[in-house]
Amino acid sequence: MAGDRPEGGEVPLLYSEGNVAARVALEREVRGWSTTELADRVTRAGVKMNQTAVWRIENGTPRRRINLDEALAFSRVFELPLEELMSPPLEGLDIDSRRLVQEAVEAFYEARDARDRLHHAVVAIADHIKAHPDSSRAIHEQCLRLMGDERDARTLSGDIEDGGHY
Repeated sequence: MAGDRPEGGEVPLLYSEGNVAARVALEREVRGWSTTELADRVTRAGVKMNQTAVWRIENGTPRRRINLDEALAFSRVFELPLEELMSPPLEGLDIDSRRLVQEAVEAFYEARDARDRLHHAVVAIADHIKAHPDSSRAIHEQCLRLMGDERDARTLSGDIEDGGHY
């Protein structure tokens, strides 16, 4: 209906290829990747792409169209939900802020994964000690040898004795 359109005739879209193109450029820059590196990552994600295609998506006049497979590949390499990739970039976040947030998010997930690995390893050792009680002292001594720091080794040994890290 004519009344549904703003003056000028175009209805602004919440999600558009322009948003994806802007997000591709932003997310690539935040990660410090070149257009060649992004193209290589997209190709490894299963969609053949070259550096020129990335440049034309980001800067071309007219802009290069993005097909669904490419959008999904970008979503995968940036580890963003497709809906987020299609959304306009948040206003008020400059590139440095984005980089800092990206670094914090990556560190958060790495720390979470490391805590999970530690927990599983500690539980496995605790289960082993339950099945082989005579190995307890040697396991604690090995912790001290490998860690070199008595305080850290006592902390790990305490987690093992408690049966878990959490």
